[in-house]
Amino acid sequence: MTGISEDTPPLRMVETGDGSLTFYSEQFGQALHNLSGARQEALEKFALPCLLPQLAAEQVEIHLLDVCFGLGYNTGVALETIWQVAPACRVISIGLENDPAVVQQAHQVGIRFGQGSEGEDWQAEWQRWLEAGEIFTPRWQGSLKWGDARQTILQVPLAWADAVFLDPFSPSVCPELWTVDFLTEIARRLKPQARLATYSCGAAVRSALQEAGLQIGSTPPVGRPWPGTVACWPGTDLPPLSPAEQEHLQTKAAVPYRDPTLRQTREQIRLARQQEQQRSSLEATSAWKKRWQSQGIPTC
Repeated sequence: MTGISEDTPPLRMVETGDGSLTFYSEQFGQALHNLSGARQEALEKFALPCLLPQLAAEQVEIHLLDVCFGLGYNTGVALETIWQVAPACRVISIGLENDPAVVQQAHQVGIRFGQGSEGEDWQAEWQRWLEAGEIFTPRWQGSLKWGDARQTILQVPLAWADAVFLDPFSPSVCPELWTVDFLTEIARRLKPQARLATYSCGAAVRSALQEAGLQIGSTPPVGRPWPGTVACWPGTDLPPLSPAEQEHLQTKAAVPYRDPTLRQTREQIRLARQQEQQRSSLEATSAWKKRWQSQGIPTC
C-alpha cells in the first residue's frame, strides 16, 4: 500500500504477524500493510473478494490492475492464487506506483512470490519484473507504470480489468487517491463482471464508489475489528453491509473527497471536503459512533 509521495518517504522494515515483511512510512505514519500479516491481508482483503480462484477456474486469461503496487503483495499473492488453481492461466497485470524506490526496496530485502507453484523459476521472473518494470512470458505479461496514479490510470484501457486492488495509504493522509473523480476513472477500467477490492471501510470511500456508479459490499475483518470493501457494477450479489455500515453512509463522514482536475493538492482536497461537510445536513458522525459503540459494535 503506497500513495503519492511529495518526497521519497523514509521506510523501515517491519515483520508482520504471519512472518511476511512490510515497511513503515515515517512520512505517512503508517505501515504499508496490516501488521497482522501482509500476505494474509493480500489474500483475504484482495484476492479472495475479487473471486480469483473462481476466475482462474473459468477463464483462460485474467487482467489484474494493482493501484498503489507498493511491495507487490497484492499482485504476487494474486498470481499464486490463480496459478494454484490453473497453472496455465494467462495473466496480464498492470501495477501503478508513484515511487520506484519502494519497489526496489522490496527487491533488495528479498520479498518473494512463487513458493509452492512454479518454484525458483517463477521467483526469478518476479525479481526480473521488479528490476525491469516489465515481464513477458508465455503465461504472464506484466508492466509497472511509474508516477502519479491519477495520471497513469489514464494509460489503462477502458473496461480492461477483471480485478482491481485499491491499496493507497488511508484517506486521511492520502485523500487524492480516494476521490470521486479518481475512483470514477478506476471504475471505467472495470469489465462488466469485474470486482474492485480495498481494505478501507471509510464512509467517504464507500460513498465515492457509489457516486462513481458502483455498488458496494463488505469483506470480512482481517487483523482489525472492521471490514474492508468490495465493489462492482450493479446487478451482482455482494456481501451486504451491516445496519451500522448502512447508517454510516448517512453521516457527515460519507461526504466524499473530490478532485475534478485530478491534479489538486492534498490540502485543496481536504479543504473542499471540510467545506462541503459544513454545508451538509447529514447526521454528525460522532452521534453515529456513540449510538453503535454503546451496543458494542466496532465503528471504522
